[in-house]
Amino acid sequence: MRTSTSRAASQRGFTLAMLLGMMAVMGIFLMKALPSVLAEVQRGAEEELIFRGEAIARGIRLYQQRTGGYPLKLEDLMKVRPPVLRKVYKDPFTVAGDWDLVTAVQAGASGDKTGLPIVGVRSRSTIGYSFKIYKGKSMHSDWVFSAADDILGIPGAGLPNVQGLQQGAPNTTRGGGTSAPSPDKR
Repeated sequence: MRTSTSRAASQRGFTLAMLLGMMAVMGIFLMKALPSVLAEVQRGAEEELIFRGEAIARGIRLYQQRTGGYPLKLEDLMKVRPPVLRKVYKDPFTVAGDWDLVTAVQAGASGDKTGLPIVGVRSRSTIGYSFKIYKGKSMHSDWVFSAADDILGIPGAGLPNVQGLQQGAPNTTRGGGTSAPSPDKR
């Protein structure tokens, strides 16, 4: 009787050792495969970023053609009938999904872009370099999806009349006068 119980105990030990060895080998294979899995996930997110950014830029372009002005909020793209965008897409690279807005006029000293005409979006991603190159840029935060690109690809440079963008309102400074070019840009 003693020999049969010791033999069963030794077989259980062998099975446990074999199971631990197999788990170690599987762990090594998973660690080897993890970088390629993460790379595929990032590539998929980059494709989604391009799709969403171009869809928003196309929606802004259609909004401008229909209304004669640029939207002041991304939600305005949903308010025209029929809507020019199915839904306001989120940035796939940020947790909150908020975009960095590209406006037709430069934001003031506070950096607040509320109420400025939106001509495009860019990602707020803080991830380093991307796998894809989009319009010659290799960082997600440099990818500008703009409805107002000119032939050189400079956002806002193709705007025919910057002063008429806010539904006919003149571009004025806080003092009430018309804004003049800054001395450093002459």
